[in-house]
Amino acid sequence: FPMHDEFRHSVIDKFADTYLHGGTPNPCIACNRFLKFSALLDKARELGCEYIASGHYARREQDPETGRFILKKGLDPTKDQSYVLYAMTQDQLAHTLFPLGSYTKKEIRHIAQEQGFINADKPDSQDICFVPDGDYARVIELRTGQKAKPGPFVDREGHALGERAGIIHYTIGQRKGLGLGIEHPYYVCEKRPEDNTVVLGPNEALFTTELDAGDFNWIAYDTPPAELHVKAKIRYRQQEQPATVTQNADGTVHVSFDEPQRAIARGQAVVLYDGDTVVGGGTIL
Repeated sequence: FPMHDEFRHSVIDKFADTYLHGGTPNPCIACNRFLKFSALLDKARELGCEYIASGHYARREQDPETGRFILKKGLDPTKDQSYVLYAMTQDQLAHTLFPLGSYTKKEIRHIAQEQGFINADKPDSQDICFVPDGDYARVIELRTGQKAKPGPFVDREGHALGERAGIIHYTIGQRKGLGLGIEHPYYVCEKRPEDNTVVLGPNEALFTTELDAGDFNWIAYDTPPAELHVKAKIRYRQQEQPATVTQNADGTVHVSFDEPQRAIARGQAVVLYDGDTVVGGGTIL
């Protein structure tokens, strides 16, 4: 049952749109949210299947007292993929199995070898599946049919520092590839699609303790407490950090870290943890 159209609309187009609006997307989260645990689960139900099984390194358990499903980290800390699953609903968790979550990747490779699987020793992939050569800007231009418009680099006071390629070529925290030849190191601190500028600054300008997140999904709670003390992380490979979480009047969530975090990027996900348990997560605004 081909899902090309769903993938293009929900993953590739969303990826391109976020970049064009100055954000930094995570297409794996969108793919899990809209394809695997929505469209695929719907198709499984059409076929009369009770569950889908996923190869993610994560665990799902059910609280025997409340009946609530809980999402937990995979036991292999080097392969845990719970970060990209934060958007799963109670219904989706109820009908999904994670058979790899209680194994290490090394153990899974050993089982695959014993069973004669030809991909037992296949190297881990770090690429976005629809950008296998790493040139995501070209994919965006092909998908939108328009070239990204060049513009200026400016410092935090608005002084011009030089010319650059289209805004989609840059990410928050980037230092390499700016092509400025300036004595002091500069980093991408902000992308402003409204006036097509990229703001540069020193490394210390990248650190902040605060963020707001929208489109938030709570896994651990139906109604979360007014204030939570948890650990949170702002990118897949980051070690989660202590933070205080409160809810804003408009329904968004405010996260205040105990220590400043580097390069918080709009469009990425912030995911909350209580030990091994995923409390919830949302999109950084």
